[in-house]
Amino acid sequence: MITEWTGLPLSIGISGANTHDSQALIPLVKGIPPIRSRRGRRRRRPHKLHADKGYDYNHLRRWLSSGGIETSQRLGRHRWTIERTMAWLAGCRRLHRRYERKADHFLAFTSIACTLICYRRLTK
Repeated sequence: MITEWTGLPLSIGISGANTHDSQALIPLVKGIPPIRSRRGRRRRRPHKLHADKGYDYNHLRRWLSSGGIETSQRLGRHRWTIERTMAWLAGCRRLHRRYERKADHFLAFTSIACTLICYRRLTK
């Protein structure tokens, strides 16, 4: 899951329990929709990325820098925003335990939960 600094989910994905988190970074960054700006054209990618130490690989840093994305030198510093977003998702009873057998169904319910989280946070 990729979130902005306030903890709103920008891009989500699911994977198996035995896959490393670093393998999902590139598809998640590519899945971020264009971001509106007040002036100029829309940004396709974020300006900066904060991640934990599980994503600290040279090939990922090179890929991010080739796309114009800065990475934090102190990885893991802003991990609390991800943990808070995961706690918001854990509040959804349907997602607390995975009842669906198909991954597409689970991803759909996760998308609905993320939409509700964004709606609640943005209407405050």
